[in-house]
Amino acid sequence: PVEPWEPGDLGIPVCVGPKGCQLALIICHDGMFPECARECAYKGAEIMIRTAGYTAPIRHSWGFTNQSNSFCNLMVTANVCMCGSDGTFDSMGDGQIVNFDGVVLAAGTTGRADEIITAEVRPDLVREARTHWGVENNIYQLGHRGYVAVRGGAADCPYTYMRDLIEGRYRLPWEDKVVHTDGTACGFPAPDRTYSPNPPPPGV
Repeated sequence: PVEPWEPGDLGIPVCVGPKGCQLALIICHDGMFPECARECAYKGAEIMIRTAGYTAPIRHSWGFTNQSNSFCNLMVTANVCMCGSDGTFDSMGDGQIVNFDGVVLAAGTTGRADEIITAEVRPDLVREARTHWGVENNIYQLGHRGYVAVRGGAADCPYTYMRDLIEGRYRLPWEDKVVHTDGTACGFPAPDRTYSPNPPPPGV
């Protein structure tokens, strides 16, 4: 959020990984938005890789977002955080591998560069859960609300923030009070242009 990167407009690609698993990659702060992990899963990702460069004050949020990204989407997440100092920041390390049910399979303990964590992950169990789970098949139920009472469930969008975002009128009730709305507090110049997304390539 404090780097001068351009906003993306291509979504999050999913590719075929080892032994045919479906892989997606998000970067750092993307993982703090539940919509990014959901996009990965919605496009078929069974394993989501998250790379980051966080420092210690965010350690707790790092952990529970990794777990919620997994559980809410029935998706394994492999989360790696930079460690050591770049002369300004001392990054925390603390990699995590989280199973699709939100259980941490492996986690770093030292935050140092010579620590490696590993875990066995089972994309076949991800597929099984997505097919057979009932109560906690949350990513399915989002698009089939109330399927016990209504055949097939409701497939409309009842969420105000989603509709407003699509219509280009996303605005928070406290929007006018937000202090940091650009990167000037971090030494970046105020941007002088507005965002214009590129048209998607043919077939996308």
